[in-house]
Amino acid sequence: MTKVEIDEGSGFCFGVVTAINKAEEELAKGGTLYCLGDIVHNSREVERLKEMGLTTINHEEFNHLHNAKVLLRAHGEPPETYDIARRNHIEIIDATCPVVLRLQKKIKQEYIQEDSQDKQIVIYGKNGHAEVLGLVGQTTGKAIVIENQEEATKLDFNKDIRLYSQTTKSLDGFQHVVKYIEEHISPKVTFKSYDTICRQVANRIPNIRKFAASHDLIFFVSGKKSSNGKMLFSECQKVNANSHLIDSAEEIDSTLLAHVESIGVCGATSTPKWLMEEISEAIKSRLTS
Repeated sequence: MTKVEIDEGSGFCFGVVTAINKAEEELAKGGTLYCLGDIVHNSREVERLKEMGLTTINHEEFNHLHNAKVLLRAHGEPPETYDIARRNHIEIIDATCPVVLRLQKKIKQEYIQEDSQDKQIVIYGKNGHAEVLGLVGQTTGKAIVIENQEEATKLDFNKDIRLYSQTTKSLDGFQHVVKYIEEHISPKVTFKSYDTICRQVANRIPNIRKFAASHDLIFFVSGKKSSNGKMLFSECQKVNANSHLIDSAEEIDSTLLAHVESIGVCGATSTPKWLMEEISEAIKSRLTS
């Protein structure tokens, strides 16, 4: 009998849970509620909330909105978004994750210091990611975003560097960037790095590695847009080559289910538990059919 197990440590992080709870509370009051961008990088959860009445809008639509109620998701927003809301009489339901909020404040404080003209504020993160856009916004667009160690080569090593990280990035990747900068920075300038990675996310890496290694077959459930999902899925692949990324039960390849004794189902911080349970049930159904 093939065993199917859901990883207890997978599922929404507390920032996403808070955002979804706030959305559900507001929707229960009635009236129109908008969300600026997908509330979470998971199409199935977005669809569930859409059926409850949540309307997702982009920044262009937000700019032309007036006298409305808008939820800001856990990723956070740049100061400009709040300015537009004030001008357009938009009521903000702010669900920015507290970890992201603290990071935004740190970067803003760094930027407004008197010596800010002589240093580079660098963010290790994914260019264009919602959280990163909010972080760069704290510096009126002047922060430099690097996605990996290779991109660190574009920094000016004759100028002071202050390095921060997107909260959901890999701790190993961040440490590699720190090491590279330390090896190349001029002795005449200063370099300070701030490990701003969320520990609730970082701590999932050793747990998910252990979970993936303990099964013959892994189905990693995640939306294709989730950068956290891509990172955690790659950790599964490192310890179990028989790991497969899916975002719905329809994507399960039944041929993979043959000749395995144990199947693990796990997911990203943007993956709802109900979706992992749905996929687990679909696997069990195919095993018995």
